[in-house]
Amino acid sequence: MTEFALKEIMSSGGAEDDIPQAERKTVTDFCYLLDKSKQLFNGLRDLPQYGQKQWQSYFGRTFDVYTKLWKFQQQHRQVLDNRYGLKRWQIGEIASKIGQLYYHYYLRTSETSYLNEAFSFYSAIRQRSYYSQVNKEDRPELVVKKLRYYARFIVVCLLLNKMDVVKDLVKELSDEIEDYTHRFNTEDQVEWNLVLQEVAAFIEADPVMVLNDDNTIVITSNRLSETGAPLLEQGMIVGQLALADALIIGNCNNQVKFSELTIDMFRMLQALEREPMNLASQMNKPGMQESTEKPARRENPHKYLLYKPTFSQLYTFLAASFKELPANSVLLIYLSATGVFPSGRSDSEGPYDFGGVLTNSNRDIINGDAIHKRNQSYKEMHCLHPGDLYPFTRKPLFIIVDSSNSVAYKNFTNLFGQPLVCLLSPTVYPKALQDQSQRGSLFTLFLNNPLMAFLFVSGLSSMRRGLWEKCQDYLRKINRDIAQLLTHSRSIDQSFLQFFGDEFLRLLLTRFIFCSATMRMHKIFRQETRNYPESYPQLPRDETVENPHLQKHILELASILDVRNVFLENTLDDY
Repeated sequence: MTEFALKEIMSSGGAEDDIPQAERKTVTDFCYLLDKSKQLFNGLRDLPQYGQKQWQSYFGRTFDVYTKLWKFQQQHRQVLDNRYGLKRWQIGEIASKIGQLYYHYYLRTSETSYLNEAFSFYSAIRQRSYYSQVNKEDRPELVVKKLRYYARFIVVCLLLNKMDVVKDLVKELSDEIEDYTHRFNTEDQVEWNLVLQEVAAFIEADPVMVLNDDNTIVITSNRLSETGAPLLEQGMIVGQLALADALIIGNCNNQVKFSELTIDMFRMLQALEREPMNLASQMNKPGMQESTEKPARRENPHKYLLYKPTFSQLYTFLAASFKELPANSVLLIYLSATGVFPSGRSDSEGPYDFGGVLTNSNRDIINGDAIHKRNQSYKEMHCLHPGDLYPFTRKPLFIIVDSSNSVAYKNFTNLFGQPLVCLLSPTVYPKALQDQSQRGSLFTLFLNNPLMAFLFVSGLSSMRRGLWEKCQDYLRKINRDIAQLLTHSRSIDQSFLQFFGDEFLRLLLTRFIFCSATMRMHKIFRQETRNYPESYPQLPRDETVENPHLQKHILELASILDVRNVFLENTLDDY
């Protein structure tokens, strides 16, 4: 704040000479901290989004200034009210910025505990009605600040699975948008109404409801819990690799999204996180003293969330992850994207001849779905081909492709002998299965919430909590048995076992096998092989996805749910 503006403010509280020196200094110090905090906060936008090191000291300084600013306004509230004219929405703005800082710290570190910190600040703004007076001022830009606060709060609540709070916030946001558009003749009314539509669709994306006895919906979390991944048996020989970094890429057309997060991206990021812990911070301590304390053995793999990236953006982030990958660590690439198909067959059939998945470009997508090449002499340039990933197979690489052309990634060659696995979705789903693609892919749902996916393919849309928990217990038993099948297999490719020592990858592998086995036994999936997931390297079917012991488990799970009629029974002949 300029000296002239400062004098203007202070003189409004009485003759300038009448203001005690201490109070003048209080206002001056507050203005300095406010200016400094805004400069540092705005500077965060200029930091590169990739790379894990250079941003930390900058975040530390920003947190430090906001900590001082928050405490300062608490300690000197009366003077600031009288001499500066501090308004409640300005306090709310500071709290909102601290909430944003914690949210961005979560995005940088993937530590879910910082989501709780963001929630506590956003929640306090609402409880203390910091923004309640904004609507009385004839300033549309202040109302937009309030609306943006609501949108950010909703994102944090979605990530924390606080769906009851989300529904309350959506109703409040809807009322605020209606009031905003009624009072001001604005051009952004359509955009704000689209925000409401997006979050409503996001909330309703799950195909199955779990219900309490009073018919209220049970909120289920799909993050890794203490009992989530099957434990390794004594003496199991598996690799010591750890999942350190993940790129989660979403580029599907027409899929439900909110705030640059598609439903597939949302589900996969939760599959790569542990349940959050409270850091027990207080409202007046948003500083780095909490942010640098990492709970023991609770680190999540670091993630980059890329919504509709261009090829160059994707490659830049991929190169940064590859460069910073620690020793004995794994890089995971998750691709949820529209398929790009080649036209005709090439003579060589190399890693650029099978198409791949779409990256973002400025032109319209043909037919709203997949791009088919017209000119056979050139490769599709807005496509991530299997060959584009070859350079990164110099380090352990775990790839998941959820796409209508996922099988392009079967055509891999392990050039460098490092552990390499690709899990590939079905390329088509049975027509008899109601199309849910807009609400997320069935394959990704299996990797995130296998029981919900199992219920959906069985034709169930709701489930009582008691039965749900019984089935979850049985699914944990199935996962334990799948883990044994993998580690006892004599013919399995060693890459699978190299990744099996990591809890997150172990859970993804066991869920993948459960998904494959379920689809292979399901009557309507048996119509064609394109309905099945595949992998590179191939799994030994008789020892894993078509193992009679596993098939018996799936039939038993179907019996518990009274849906055995949708599965083939012929596997029981072995027993």
